[in-house]
Amino acid sequence: MTGLGIIASYSIRFWSLVIGLGVISGLAAAALVGLLRLTEWLSYGVHRPTLLAAVDASPGWRRIVALLLAAGIVAVSLRVLGRASPGGTEVTEAIWLRSGKLDFVHSLTRGVLSIVTVGMGVSLGREAGPQLAGAAFASRAAEWAKLPVWQRRLLVAAGAGAGFAAVYNVPLGGTLLALEVMLGTLALPLVLPALLMSVTATAVAWIFLGDHPLYHVGAVGFRPSQLVFAILMGPIIGLVATGWTRLIAAANRHRPQRAGRWLAPAGAFAALGLLSLQYPQLLGNGRGIVQLGIAGNISLGLLVMLLLLKPLVTAACIASGSPGGLFTPTFAVGVLLAGVGGALWTHVWHGSVPESYALIGGGAFLAAAMQGPLAGTVLVLELTRHFDALMVPTLVAVVEATVLSRKLGAASIYSARLASGAVLASSPSANAASIATIHALDEALPADFTRRPADDASDEA
Repeated sequence: MTGLGIIASYSIRFWSLVIGLGVISGLAAAALVGLLRLTEWLSYGVHRPTLLAAVDASPGWRRIVALLLAAGIVAVSLRVLGRASPGGTEVTEAIWLRSGKLDFVHSLTRGVLSIVTVGMGVSLGREAGPQLAGAAFASRAAEWAKLPVWQRRLLVAAGAGAGFAAVYNVPLGGTLLALEVMLGTLALPLVLPALLMSVTATAVAWIFLGDHPLYHVGAVGFRPSQLVFAILMGPIIGLVATGWTRLIAAANRHRPQRAGRWLAPAGAFAALGLLSLQYPQLLGNGRGIVQLGIAGNISLGLLVMLLLLKPLVTAACIASGSPGGLFTPTFAVGVLLAGVGGALWTHVWHGSVPESYALIGGGAFLAAAMQGPLAGTVLVLELTRHFDALMVPTLVAVVEATVLSRKLGAASIYSARLASGAVLASSPSANAASIATIHALDEALPADFTRRPADDASDEA
């Protein structure tokens, strides 16, 4: 059966599930954002558009108290949840290793827990909650409809992408996240369901969250200095992105066991709280850092300090066992790195807007760390809506950074968090496109499209 034949074979029930799951994902994302805002208000006592603004308007002691309470919530919640059921509670693990099966209750609980703790200041991303919600509902619906495994994997990935798209208002970026990053393929039979689900979820979320871009960027134009900066900075970004994903993998391997589950969150969050007294930008997912970076409102000294501290506190939060995402923390690290490079570059080549370098480097870092060059680029475009003039230098940096990180064997930020001992490729593209492995698609795929990492290792031996 050809790709077009597969599209024609999708039943009315399948398309109904796609639309219905898009609606559910959009509603879940809106509800979780509401919970995030409520948590921020309860934790810091003021209503502000962002967590950083709320933190700045509140006394320092509230940061310590909020994070210690978050540590208690994490410790107790993880103890109550215990070990996940055989279905698992991580989206990437479910797609790649568990035939698309997610434990429904555990996944939703972890999603809510991640939203609450991020709202209290934990240095992780808020997208984990909406992604888990969309994927969990998709897994349950696919099992109810008795869909084949390849369609269940597709719906789970699309559900995660739809939740992501709804919470960040990035319908195309959510689609590419599901396909390029989570499934490792852009085959036409998979694009249309994933796209429809993300668009539906985003449109539903607009009713409650609005349709404005997440980040505000002034008009920027193209200058030759930006292209040269991208050429020189691309390899550096690739190296640092590789180090970042390895740091994430190491932190994931050292998640606490037994009694450590009670102690690790308190230690990590207390340290974060103390650091936040001097550097409040460290709290939360890093949205405030990104906005300040692309607006050019951070001094070089602060850029350097945040670049050193943000990866460490994020890794510490992961090692504590706390659930949460990595998208915005990764984007923030990339913006900080490029901000430092851009600030230095302006002394070499004058005449360009410094914040344009933060956008170029931030997009390239995101693409390399996700192992998704298209997804990373499109996400920055949708998140800012003023990125067109920087597309060429950004793509140059994206290609350089992603190729180098692949050459160095870097994982993506998603595969880096899989259970230790799992057999994984350096990127989902090498083995995560499991939809094709069960021969549901009769596409002209490369011979190594479904190779396992063990195959690559044996070839190199």
